[in-house]
Amino acid sequence: MSAAVNMWRSSTRCTLKLLSKARQPISSVLCRPHGGCTGHTGKKWRRPSGFDTGVQTYNSLSKQKEPLVLAREGVATWYSCGPTVYDHAHLGHACSYVRFDIVQRILTRHFGISVIHAMVITDIDDKIIRRSLEENISASVLARMYEEEFQKDMLSLQVIPPAVYLRVTENVPQIVAFIERIIHNGHAYATEEGNVYFDIPSIGDRYGKFLGAVNVQYEPGDSGKRDSRDFALWKKSKPQEPSWESPWGRGRPGWHIECSTVASSVFGSQLDIHSGGIDLAFPHHENEIAQSEAYHQCGQWGNYFLHAGHLHLKGSTEKMSKSLKNYITIKDFLKSYSANDFRMFCLLTKYRSAVDYSDDSMTEAQITLATLSAFGHDAQAYMKGQLQSSAVQEELLWERLAKTKAAVASALADDFDTPRAINAIMNLVYHGNCQLHPVTKVDGAARSPAVFGAILFYIREVMDMFGIDLLNRKEAAAVDSSASLEGVVDQLTRFRSEVRAFALARQDPPADGNLSKPGLHPERIPLLKACDALRNDLAPLGVLIKDRGTNSTWEITRKRQTVEEKN
Repeated sequence: MSAAVNMWRSSTRCTLKLLSKARQPISSVLCRPHGGCTGHTGKKWRRPSGFDTGVQTYNSLSKQKEPLVLAREGVATWYSCGPTVYDHAHLGHACSYVRFDIVQRILTRHFGISVIHAMVITDIDDKIIRRSLEENISASVLARMYEEEFQKDMLSLQVIPPAVYLRVTENVPQIVAFIERIIHNGHAYATEEGNVYFDIPSIGDRYGKFLGAVNVQYEPGDSGKRDSRDFALWKKSKPQEPSWESPWGRGRPGWHIECSTVASSVFGSQLDIHSGGIDLAFPHHENEIAQSEAYHQCGQWGNYFLHAGHLHLKGSTEKMSKSLKNYITIKDFLKSYSANDFRMFCLLTKYRSAVDYSDDSMTEAQITLATLSAFGHDAQAYMKGQLQSSAVQEELLWERLAKTKAAVASALADDFDTPRAINAIMNLVYHGNCQLHPVTKVDGAARSPAVFGAILFYIREVMDMFGIDLLNRKEAAAVDSSASLEGVVDQLTRFRSEVRAFALARQDPPADGNLSKPGLHPERIPLLKACDALRNDLAPLGVLIKDRGTNSTWEITRKRQTVEEKN
C-alpha cells in the first residue's frame, strides 16, 4: 500500500473518531434542526444549510446540478454501497468504484475536503447462499474469500480504501434494533409468517424520489403483505440458510435495510453524499431513504445522491453484469492493461455517463497516456540540455499554463467534468510540443527550461490527483528497487551514442578540391545499422531510446501488448 493511501487512511480515521464522539448512539439520534435531516415532507429536495464547497454537482434527488453544501466545513460524510461478495469483481464494478474514487480525490486534493467514506460489504444474500450451496462451502467462507479478492482488486486499481468497511453479518443486532424502531414509529409491520415489511403507504407522497430512473419492479412477498410496493426488512429463514434470532423468529436482514443501518451507525441522522451505480437508484436507494427517514423521523436524510453510469461492452445495450455473464474480471483485464490505462479510460467520460468498453476505447486511453509520457520525457530532455531546440516563446507558454489551470479548476467545479479537464491538459501539451523543435545545431538562442519544468510539475500533480502515476513509481520499484537497471541502461545508451557518433562522422573533403558535401565512411555504416537495430530491439522490452542528432535519451516504459498481438 502506498504512503499516500496510508496517510489518507490515518487522517480519515482521526476525523471519523471525532465524528463518532460528536454523535449520539443510534438508538437515541434525534432530528437535527438543520443540515441533511430536515423536517419538510414530500419529494421536493431542499438545499441544506452549511458549508458551500464551490462545487456544482448533479443530484439525483433534484434531477439537476446543485451547489454542494456540506454540514461541516471541510468535511464530507460519504456512504457507498459495496459489493455483494459471491463472485469475482468485474469491470462494471471497477468503473463505478474508480469513477467515485476520482471524484473523492478531486474533493480532497483540489477542494481541500476531508472525505469520510464508509462502505458496506454485503456478505449475506440470496446469491451468496445459492453459490455456497453449489460450491458446498459455508456462506461465510465464500463471502470472506470474495471480499478479500475485491479489496485486492480495488488496491490494484489504485482505489483509496474507505475509512471503514462494514460487513452486514457483523451488524445484525443493530439491524434488528433499526427495524424495531421503524415498527415503533408506525412505518413497518410483521406478518404471521415471520417476515417484516416496510409500510410504504404510511409515508404518503414521500415515496418515489427516483421513480423513472429504471423500470419499476416490486418485490414478491407472503400472504401477509399489505401493499405490492412494500419491501422486506426481515426475511424468515429457510432450511439450510444462515439465520439470526429476532423478535419475529429466526431470519436474516432484507437487502435495503443493511445500508440504512450501517450508514446511520457511522454518520447518524444526516448524510452528505451517497453514491452508487444508476441501477441502484430504484428500488435500493429509494428504499434506503424511506427506511432512514422513517427511523430518524425526518424529511431529508441524505442530501446528495450521485449515480455512476453503466459500463457496456461496445455494441451492447445491456450493462456489464454477472447475471448476464457478459463481464470481464478485473484480474483478467489487468493482464493486458494497467491501472493507469483504466483510470484514463474513466477520466475520458463523465462519471455519470454510460460508457462503452472496447479495445478501441482502451487504445484511446493508452494513446493519451503515451502522449503525456512522451511530452514529459521531451520536456526533461530539454531541461537537461539533451534536446536542442529553436527559440521558445516562453511568455506564450506561461500564459497557456495559467489558462489551463483556470480551465481545469472550472471543469472540476462543474460536476467533476474530467473529460473537459483532460482536454485542457492535452491542449497545453500540444502547445508545449509545438515549442520543442529539435535542431542539430545550437544557434545561441536563450533557453527556457523553467517554464517546461512548471508545466511538467502541474501535469504530474493533476494526474497524481486523479490517481495516475506518470512516473510509474510502483512499477519501477517492483522491477528494480536498487535502481541498478537504470544505471545499466544509462551506460548502454551512452556507449551506443559514442558508437553512433563515430559512425555518423563525415569523411574529410577529397584531395581534388571537390566541395560537394562529404558522405559517411562506408565501412562505418554497419555500425550505424547495428545502433538502430539495438534501439528497435530494446523498445519491445520497455527501453525506449530516442536519437536527437548525435545525442540520445532513454526512458523505461511498461511493456504493452500491441493491438495486433491482442487480436
